[in-house]
This record gives sequence, C-alpha cells and structure tokens, in this order.
Amino acid sequence: MTALERVQQAIAPYPDLKIFLFEESTHTSELAAQAVGVAVAQIAKTLMFLADGEPVVVVACGGRKIDAKKLGRAMGAKKVKFADADSVIRVTGFEPGGVCPFGLENSVKICMDRGLYDYDVVYAAAGTANSALPVAPERLREIIGAQVVDVAL
Repeated sequence: MTALERVQQAIAPYPDLKIFLFEESTHTSELAAQAVGVAVAQIAKTLMFLADGEPVVVVACGGRKIDAKKLGRAMGAKKVKFADADSVIRVTGFEPGGVCPFGLENSVKICMDRGLYDYDVVYAAAGTANSALPVAPERLREIIGAQVVDVAL
C-alpha cells in the first residue's frame, strides 16, 4: 500500500476530509503554501522528534520552529532531538516532506502546537510531497488524539 493509499484509508471514516493533489511540490511549508494559496503558517507541518529516545510526532504551523526545551517540558523528557530521516520513515511510514498525522504506521505520541488554532482550517501533508489535506484544527485533534501543547517559537 502506498503512503497516499494509507492516508486515504485512514480518513475513509471521515467523509468531510478530502485530499488534494498538486502538480507542483508541497515538500516544504513554503511550497505547500504556494500550491494551496494560503499563508505559510496555515500549513500544518508534521515533524518527528525523539524525546528521551521515544518518538514524538509534532504538528505545528509551517514557518515556525519547534522549541526542543518546550517540547521536552511538555513530554517530561530531558533530551529532545530532531529525528533523522530513517527514523521518520521507520516510525511513521512516510518520507520527510510528506509526513501526515493520519495513517501513521506505528502508534506514537502526537502533539499539536496551540498556534494551529489561530486558523479555521490548516493544511496537512497527505503522505506525498505533492498533497494537502484541509482540516479544522479541533477536528484534527479529535481524529488523531493529539495533546495540545505550546512548543513553537
């Protein structure tokens, strides 16, 4: 099953969610914002960190950096580092640039930065580097079971 098919399967129970595919790349928040036609901050980038060695997926506004110290405090972890590409693929099943909070291959702790709530709709990657999935932040939180945290700078 492809990454896109995994996301399609994960959102199948939610008929209000729809994946949009683009000719152009959505590999970065900036490129995704251009393709969708929204502000970079409205892109819900999905990143993976290791908190005391345990994977944590963080969904945050594009263009904002994640503060490792804040994330560590939120997770009760002493050491937080950005996960390498191989770890991201192994844990999420997605390539960096296409990580989607829906359809993760493994059960993992998911956090959402509070800043996403500044927007009525945010756009997450949908498993590929040329896709977007619009969703209201609270709807996203409900479906993925994320903990809302304040971790972005």
